[in-house]
Amino acid sequence: MIRVILTDIEGTTSSISFVHEVLFPYAKRELRGFVEANAQLPAVQEQLKLAQVLAACEDTVDATVEALLGWIDEDRKATPLKALQGLIWQAGYQSGELKGHLYEDAHACLRGWHDAGMRLYVFSSGSIHAQKLLFGHSDYGDLTSLFSGNFDTTIGNKKGADAYVRIAETIGVPAETILFLSDVGAELDAARASGMATVQLVRDETIVPAAAHPQVAGFDEIDLSALS
Repeated sequence: MIRVILTDIEGTTSSISFVHEVLFPYAKRELRGFVEANAQLPAVQEQLKLAQVLAACEDTVDATVEALLGWIDEDRKATPLKALQGLIWQAGYQSGELKGHLYEDAHACLRGWHDAGMRLYVFSSGSIHAQKLLFGHSDYGDLTSLFSGNFDTTIGNKKGADAYVRIAETIGVPAETILFLSDVGAELDAARASGMATVQLVRDETIVPAAAHPQVAGFDEIDLSALS
């Protein structure tokens, strides 16, 4: 019996375009001004120093910002960049400039599953901080109370079975009682290898379905009883 729902975000609960056409451009546009205005804050200083080490650049704000902007263009998953993006998004969410996109079916089903006693968790490549910002400032209000916990890639590679084994151990339930939802076939393969049940969200016609996994166009097509 499925007792836990573990969900991805991008392409699953939220549109890929929101991340790539709203969040990333916003962080890129605001990066220089944010860093220049907040360079003396300890949290920002820490990430700037890490970025300078990784980029082997000069110890100046201008040089560091140029390195960070280059990483954005390269789509590099650098820890200091992700941390600074999270701080920039936090400011955007708090000012009301940003609202976390959520598909209507995802919102309705997540709330319904929670109200029915199902435990909900998130596993995304975005930091836990960024995850909580999105759900905390969503189109449907603050939804963070729906979730029992969050995981990011600090627990392991999303395309490696070990990460899902660790998640099941952390939650404290058998892997076969967890349903993992994602749009990415390789992630679903890894989750299934750990013993989890899987469903692939195919919300975009450009996504190549993974035949080994049940496929749905929205959360409202998921039949938990059929997976038990």
